[in-house]
Amino acid sequence: MVERRQSRASRLTAVLHALMVVTIIIYPLAVWLGLKSWGIGILAPVLVGVFVLRLLTFRGKISQLTALGRTAAIAGVIFASASWLLHETQMLLYYPVAVNGLLLLLFGYSLIFPPPIVERLARLSQPELPPQAVQYTRRVTQVWCAFFIVNGAIALYTCLKGDIALWTLYNGGISYLLMGLLMGIEWIVRKRLQRG
Repeated sequence: MVERRQSRASRLTAVLHALMVVTIIIYPLAVWLGLKSWGIGILAPVLVGVFVLRLLTFRGKISQLTALGRTAAIAGVIFASASWLLHETQMLLYYPVAVNGLLLLLFGYSLIFPPPIVERLARLSQPELPPQAVQYTRRVTQVWCAFFIVNGAIALYTCLKGDIALWTLYNGGISYLLMGLLMGIEWIVRKRLQRG
């Protein structure tokens, strides 16, 4: 009986976690649809709830990625709460800028205090990396830093422009396409280097 309850609770937690991750990934689309359908008075408290639940579901050992996730969730709570209290939709638009800034800090910090984040991720699947692979992971981390600077600047521009359709298009579509393109290019380059 106790095991069944624990199993149900575990499944419920997993489902909630998955829903929160999806909501955060589709954040720009959720904001756009929420503002059109409900307005800030309903959307902002819902987003506060999503980010608070996200904070409460972090488990396991503390790592830089966990710290990043928690910080991003705290930023989400702050922006959504400010929007709710001020009845101002503009505050909701700055969340993607904050996430890019946090990712830049994480990746940049790992360049100053090695190993770089990409090397750490690579060592999860291949613990023994040759020296040229270590150098390559450093370069890839630098490229991601440049990406987060440019992406964050464009995200900030879309916030300042105040056009919700442009903001949603870039932050909920184009930005993800560019990220996917960069990942695809990096994968192709890595495979060629591994062969050569």
